[in-house]
Amino acid sequence: MTVPPRVTDRAFARLAEIAAEAEGPHALRVAVEGGGCSGFQYDIKLDEPAEDDLVLEKDGQKVLIDSVSLPFLADAVIDFSDDLIGARFVVENPNATSSCGCGTSFSI
Repeated sequence: MTVPPRVTDRAFARLAEIAAEAEGPHALRVAVEGGGCSGFQYDIKLDEPAEDDLVLEKDGQKVLIDSVSLPFLADAVIDFSDDLIGARFVVENPNATSSCGCGTSFSI
């Protein structure tokens, strides 16, 4: 059985801030695509839910994972980081055997 990813309270709080400030979709989609310097890359964007999405929700905020990306994100942690290199959503993925320096590309 695949363990679904977990979303931190900090990530849900940032989504609530985005929802209060922006128009349009407010759900955060975290997907895995082929490409990047390590073989796979994360595609993180605001989007609308699709029929086959896993929806992780807290206090009305939603994080969406499509069925193709879900096995790559099993047991991962989706967080929000605000540090010297910038503010961004990050994925801590225990399935990644290596990743690039910027953290958006990985291999399994």
